[in-house]
Amino acid sequence: MWIYDLAISLYAGLIRMVAPWHGKARLWSEGRRDIFRRLRAAIAPSDRIVWVHAASLGEFEQGRPIIERLRHEHPEYKILLTFFSPSGYEIRKNYSGADYVFYLPADTPSNARRFLDAAHPEIAIFIKYEFWINLLTELRRRSVRSYIVSAIFRRNSVFFRPYGAMWRRALETFDTLFVQNVESKRLLSEIGFDNVVVAGDTRFDRVAEIAAAAKRVEIVERFRGNGRLFVAGSTWGPDEEILLPLINANPEVRFVVAPHEMDEGRIERLLHETKGGAVRYTQCDAAADFGKTQLLILDTVGILSSVYGSAAWAYIGGGFGIGIHNTLEAATFGLPIAFGPNYSKFKEARDMVSLGCATPVHTAEELSAWFAPLRDDEEALRRASRAAKDYTAHNQGATGIILRSIFNS
Repeated sequence: MWIYDLAISLYAGLIRMVAPWHGKARLWSEGRRDIFRRLRAAIAPSDRIVWVHAASLGEFEQGRPIIERLRHEHPEYKILLTFFSPSGYEIRKNYSGADYVFYLPADTPSNARRFLDAAHPEIAIFIKYEFWINLLTELRRRSVRSYIVSAIFRRNSVFFRPYGAMWRRALETFDTLFVQNVESKRLLSEIGFDNVVVAGDTRFDRVAEIAAAAKRVEIVERFRGNGRLFVAGSTWGPDEEILLPLINANPEVRFVVAPHEMDEGRIERLLHETKGGAVRYTQCDAAADFGKTQLLILDTVGILSSVYGSAAWAYIGGGFGIGIHNTLEAATFGLPIAFGPNYSKFKEARDMVSLGCATPVHTAEELSAWFAPLRDDEEALRRASRAAKDYTAHNQGATGIILRSIFNS
């Protein structure tokens, strides 16, 4: 345990040391400054608190259906939302679905005690992962009802290693572990946990909400015109490397590319190497005349999920790096999907590949070979579209299972 405590202290110290020169480290450090005083000032001793923790933005989106349904069905509670990462906190610090939004303090023993003294939660909910040993130990000592939701466990994770005893003890904190699949339940049963419920993944509920609330984006609709639209979401350089030949080989199709990060060099390349012409979304207005412009670069945030609703096909970026981004936002609109080769960590991607509505590609040639029949054969497109739509619809419901179990237990 002392090695863990030392590692946490060294990590926090290193972050503070590099903060003056590193933007994310500065946000991480400054966001935690004077945090216990601010927590005590915000949270009244009489507040009944449900504490929800998300590592970053992706986990927040996964937990959002739980937060919003909890707020609607249990107004007697106030919701404290915490983030570990600046990429979650800085974007959602003004999120109206929670009463209080804070960074999570570094997980030292004293910080764990001070945080729980200030927050005094009745219920703690962790989204997917982040097993902070001192916080979980202190929650267990205080008998706070604690849960992990949408979790997924793999054979090679630390819990199933000979040296994983400390991490296995951490799991004893949870009253119930809500997991995504049967395999996770089986693995946990091997190390003695029977308080496991296969509830599924709350992201399916979230993307269903997004699809229901989606509004057509007027500029995108005018850009598409009477043709068909291909949307490439959350792309990186290697994704764009194989997308450019596809764009230039299909002048009759309109394309939207939404880079994951607004890298000016990559945007300039897209602008200059698209033979049919390209334009930035932020430079368009109601009077924009797209003519035969073939590519719209989505150099803004917050509308990609709605743009999928105007498309016929999708490509999801990240698969040439550490892993693909969110495929479900496109699939819920019934879009056939392609992505790079690094997708095996994502159950939903593996599922959709097996169902024939998603395809991994390694090269521009493979991307073209995937696209051509879906472009030319309406029946093939309908089959893939229906498979994607049915998959997302059939996997909804995790939020209800989780909340009924928590509040009816």
